Amino acid sequence: MGKAALTLFFILPVTVAAAPAAKSVTFTRDVAPIIYNRCAECHRQGQSAPMSLLTYEQARPWAASIREKVSARVMPPWLAGPGSMHFVNDRSLSQKEIDTVVAWADAGAPKGDDRALPPMPKFADGWTLGQPDVVLKIGEDVPVPAEGVIPYKYFTIPTNFTEDKWIHASEIHAGNPGVVHHIIAFILEPGQTWGQRGGGGRGGFNKLSGFAPGEQPKVFPPGTAKLVKAGSSLVFQMHYTPNGKAGTDRSYVGLHFAKEPVLRKTMTGTAINAGFVIPAGEGNHEVRSTWTAPEDVRLVDLMPHMHVRGKDFLYTAVFPDGRRQVLLNVPKYDFNWQLLYRFGEPVQLPKGTRIECVAHFDNSTANKFNPDATKDVRWGDQTWEEMMIGWFDYVVEAENLSAENR
Repeated sequence: MGKAALTLFFILPVTVAAAPAAKSVTFTRDVAPIIYNRCAECHRQGQSAPMSLLTYEQARPWAASIREKVSARVMPPWLAGPGSMHFVNDRSLSQKEIDTVVAWADAGAPKGDDRALPPMPKFADGWTLGQPDVVLKIGEDVPVPAEGVIPYKYFTIPTNFTEDKWIHASEIHAGNPGVVHHIIAFILEPGQTWGQRGGGGRGGFNKLSGFAPGEQPKVFPPGTAKLVKAGSSLVFQMHYTPNGKAGTDRSYVGLHFAKEPVLRKTMTGTAINAGFVIPAGEGNHEVRSTWTAPEDVRLVDLMPHMHVRGKDFLYTAVFPDGRRQVLLNVPKYDFNWQLLYRFGEPVQLPKGTRIECVAHFDNSTANKFNPDATKDVRWGDQTWEEMMIGWFDYVVEAENLSAENR
């Protein structure tokens, strides 16, 4: 990943013109449930959004901006387009929810009766998934200068596990969100040596989870989990982005152990292309990558990744009989939102099925985020370079760990 020109919703408060309060749409009865269910994940104290919207007093000054972003389907961020499969973590609002928010703002953003307010969502000490079983932190405060380009930093964190652990879910937090663009946590097993290879793919190492703008905590389906062997460590890949003020960071991850028998271990795969060259000035350069299932597998989730020249990204499954099925269509890729797409229904891929990924890049002056349209662009960690990675998690369908452990 690389440094982003983030546009996370930095909008000046706009005063909504006074209007008679509409009896049928109020914050307490109609809008608060939508915010609690769809927005509170980020729009609360200490999270990635620049403002909290949990109370009427917090939300009211932003009513016009909320209306604008919701009606344009910019918020909540969700980039899956037509033809995509169903994803259980779909953040997008229904048309009814959008109409409710618009009507509330148009009516002057009335508060309503406090007795109609639903219970405030509860987050255990800032954890979206609740209190984890163990928290692992970078061992010391990391100094981040006020300016400059910082190469990726890597920190090895011992788990001190004396027995194998199955991780059902993990949630990474930036210690200082103002200077952390992204974190990727890899599992370093006993006997492995960390090497600076593979770029964002880090071939040879199992990815546990990540943190980036818009990325949700990693949760695996029931009966599946990531294996962290006794004596393993976690390696944090840290990308720091100076913001004009020197600071420090000590990021951390919360791990939730599986509470039920694990039948299949979750693996992370990549359809990756690191050999491309995007010509200077080219506005629609295509890059492809593939991965072939070595045995019958079941997909768990998908996560496309490019940098600021990324335009669109398409995952397609090509089955051994030649049948093709679109898995995920992202027609308007946005580097500012690194989104994970978790399947609502199992997606079975027989042995020999190919995952084909097709991405397009805009290296022209028409791309307002393009750092320099006069230069060819190749693979690299930083934002002015590019990546083309089709991440995905999967399990082997025939695996039955309960039978193996009898």
